[in-house]
Amino acid sequence: MKSNRNILWLATLALPIAVGCGGGSKDEAPAFDAGNPPATTTTTTTTTAAASAGAPAAAAPAGGATVSGKVALAGAAPAMENLKMDADNYCKSNHPDAVKSQEVVANNGGVQWALVYVKSGLPATATYPVPTEPVTLDQQGCMYTPHVFGVRAGQKVKIVNSDATLHNIHPMPAVNAQFNIGMPLKGMTQEKMFDKAELPPFHIKCDVHKWMSSYCGVFAHPFFAVTDASGNYKLTGLPPGTYVIESWQEKFGPQDQTVTVTGSDAKTADFNYKAS
Repeated sequence: MKSNRNILWLATLALPIAVGCGGGSKDEAPAFDAGNPPATTTTTTTTTAAASAGAPAAAAPAGGATVSGKVALAGAAPAMENLKMDADNYCKSNHPDAVKSQEVVANNGGVQWALVYVKSGLPATATYPVPTEPVTLDQQGCMYTPHVFGVRAGQKVKIVNSDATLHNIHPMPAVNAQFNIGMPLKGMTQEKMFDKAELPPFHIKCDVHKWMSSYCGVFAHPFFAVTDASGNYKLTGLPPGTYVIESWQEKFGPQDQTVTVTGSDAKTADFNYKAS
């Protein structure tokens, strides 16, 4: 009888041990990955982050107003020097005639390559979709094309070498990261991106050909334009508001104007630089 009582006591002791170590119990605690929080914590964190991220990301207000005008130069444009391309026979052979510096390009009083943009006045919380198509910066005829351009923060810049000679591209931003890449072969392409809005426009140079020069402004919004050969520009799709419109020119620097638009207004804002 005593032996049977011992057997029964051992069986009773083993029962909770078996239940506690079993692999199939529904009450088993889930495995915990030290690199990831439990599922309940992840859900809570994601929900909180989405709510706080959604608060400042207000949709951009719709707008139908336009601001356009002309960037002009009063007086005789300064004489631009001839670019010396003798150091590279390929570059020289592409330009039998002299090529002028693009620092000031003026035609009948209009200034080309001025960058005009909304400097302030947009809602601080508004966001604008970033284009999926890249902006192209070409190296063609041993010149950068375009000479001045704008790009959205986070938008790709497609860099192309259309020349059968070595180029390199070396942007000099103050806010965004610099890079310096060589492109030795015709047809080569690279894609880069500037993550942060940055003004004034920064210089892009080629360390191989010292005369190659371009300028880039990086924007958090789509309201910018580069003047054409006659000095004209147009900003479209502006929502109602009062804006500071700025014109930036490589030699003459910035000029500001304040413009108020409502509805489908079409306002004019001209900028006039004085030749020194």
